[in-house]
Amino acid sequence: MNAKKAVERQTGVALWRQIADLIRLSISNGDYDQTGMIPPEIALASQFGVNRHTVRSALAALADEGLVQAIQGRGTLIQRKERLSFPISRRTRFSQGLGGQARETGARLLSQAALPATGDVAAGLRVAPGTDCIQLNLVSSADGRPVSCSTNFFPSDRFPRMAEKVKKLGSITKAFAAEGLPDYVRVSTELVARHADADELALLRLSPGAIVIEATSINADPDGVPVQFARTRFAADRVKLKIET
Repeated sequence: MNAKKAVERQTGVALWRQIADLIRLSISNGDYDQTGMIPPEIALASQFGVNRHTVRSALAALADEGLVQAIQGRGTLIQRKERLSFPISRRTRFSQGLGGQARETGARLLSQAALPATGDVAAGLRVAPGTDCIQLNLVSSADGRPVSCSTNFFPSDRFPRMAEKVKKLGSITKAFAAEGLPDYVRVSTELVARHADADELALLRLSPGAIVIEATSINADPDGVPVQFARTRFAADRVKLKIET
């Protein structure tokens, strides 16, 4: 594919952001593995049909993400950071899923609200529209680095102290146990990749143009009764999702 044709000037998406996305994709594909360096700015400017200032803005965004580093006298070095492998399975647990890949893991409660279930949430929890639910917004981190943010819904009649427990214990699994549910299973997971929105950029410390993988999931108790509806957004450059059956 001709790279100039890949950059579109009338899409409403800034050229530097499009170029950052294409370079990020090339890094992911291993296109620069032989040298470990991003091509020089002048070469990228020619490749994408833009000026060097636009290329420089794209590289600055990637540097903010930690994907590249400018080295005086050498050029732009690719920062080799292995992504965390997170399994999606019948018993998906954040801390257990990361296993020995991180020394410390945890979830931080950002906000809570009491809301009536509507739309997908009501359908996912199999409750009547308008049923009281507890909404919890969390950021989950590994070794102090945010890897996902999530919006979670729980039936409030069954888990009235869920917010209190998550805030205290830093874990949904531990909060469930404290609320009398020692085990639960994943019923379904739907995945989609997209650009992060402004809130996600801030919460996950990403730069504009970064990609998140959104997982919409439903967990149920051992009897099959739904207990949690969640939308979790993973930073795609930090986490790879592994589907286990």
